[in-house]
Amino acid sequence: MNVYTATFPTPFGDFSVATDAAGAVVATAFGGAPALAARRGGCRPADDRKRTAAVRRQIGEYFAGRRRGFKLEVAPAGTPFQRRVWAALAAIPYGQTVSYGELAARLGAPRAARAVGRACGANPICVLVPCHRVVGADGSLAGFAFGAKRKAQLLVLEGAGPAKRRKRRAVAGC
Repeated sequence: MNVYTATFPTPFGDFSVATDAAGAVVATAFGGAPALAARRGGCRPADDRKRTAAVRRQIGEYFAGRRRGFKLEVAPAGTPFQRRVWAALAAIPYGQTVSYGELAARLGAPRAARAVGRACGANPICVLVPCHRVVGADGSLAGFAFGAKRKAQLLVLEGAGPAKRRKRRAVAGC
């Protein structure tokens, strides 16, 4: 399969995108072409700023604080369970977090928190499919392919930073 790629700067470092021939996003990554290649498998890349323009524009608006959701087709490759988890990730509202256990329960599999965590880790479309909104049961920044610092930056950008997570835990314990 041919994919069309672009790498561009964001406030949190270079960001790369890959779309398929139909324009659906198949992979994203913080970093350049090697980081993107690691997330999309054995596709033949072609740098194409025109085919990736909509994705680049919406990602830029997100990082500028002018966009809370994306109007883009996504086509992540994964197992049926992974795709269910990724669909549930897409339903987590901007500025909110859920735990891996909460997400597993939403999927009707309350004992599958670790499997949900593995599916989050396999998510090839970061930011657009917001795996950064999933935290540990204690609110910790457990797991993110691009590191806890970048996960924290994304959550702060969305207004779901550490203070908000601490408050959520305190309320949950009442």
